[in-house]
Amino acid sequence: MVSTLSTYTSIVSNLSKWQTMTATDPTVQTATNYFKANIGKVTTIDQFVNNYQLFNYAMTAFGLSDMTYAKGLITKVLQQGVTSTSALANTLNNPAIKAFATTFDFATTGTSTTSSSTLQTTVVNKYIEQSLETSQGKSNSAVQLALYFQQNAPNVKDMYGILGDKNLLTVVQTALGISSSTSAQDITTQYANLTAKLNVADFQDPKKLGTFIARFCAMADSSGSGAQAASLPSSMISPISTSPTSDQPLFSNDLLMSIQSFKPGGY
Repeated sequence: MVSTLSTYTSIVSNLSKWQTMTATDPTVQTATNYFKANIGKVTTIDQFVNNYQLFNYAMTAFGLSDMTYAKGLITKVLQQGVTSTSALANTLNNPAIKAFATTFDFATTGTSTTSSSTLQTTVVNKYIEQSLETSQGKSNSAVQLALYFQQNAPNVKDMYGILGDKNLLTVVQTALGISSSTSAQDITTQYANLTAKLNVADFQDPKKLGTFIARFCAMADSSGSGAQAASLPSSMISPISTSPTSDQPLFSNDLLMSIQSFKPGGY
């Protein structure tokens, strides 16, 4: 049985290959082709949110697929933009919504918003990444969370960004051995407790980010949440290198050894 860390590392080490495989999946490809062919025709927020295929694709790309029903809320978010500190995008404490509003900034760029090639490329790449994560989640939810954390944790500015994203929070709670029941506590209490254990600025350091994800993978497997992972196709598995090469290994031999003997404690 392949461990969560090995699966995660194999994907990250061959990310372009996995992304290509995901992009050529018939379902993903059909959705992407529709988005690319039609998003540039949208000139208003109403047109955008009322075209289910386009709106669902964009929301899914930003990890907001479970909020596609909230068209009224997202409409207000887009109308207010991201410039004002009092705008919904800046007060909801949801990094995904903030990123979505920043990309689809109708409030600033108006009718030309969706014609941007940069916007289209950004959304498509995010959709493929989300599809890859979802696909991995069918075999091992911990791998899905690890991939999500790698992509999104570096963008978090403060602890409220963690608390406002259930996926990021799950990874943090698991890695630090914190019960998910603490989510029922007052938000101020949660903020104080997590701030005492964690500095979110560390996630902007690739080495510290990788160490934290490795810790999460180990904890997920030890708790059983990642132990049911199905074996990866042999063509996609590459061993973790432990010697210095031009392709720097994602995790050092010392780190992997420490993971094997890891005991819950301070970070």
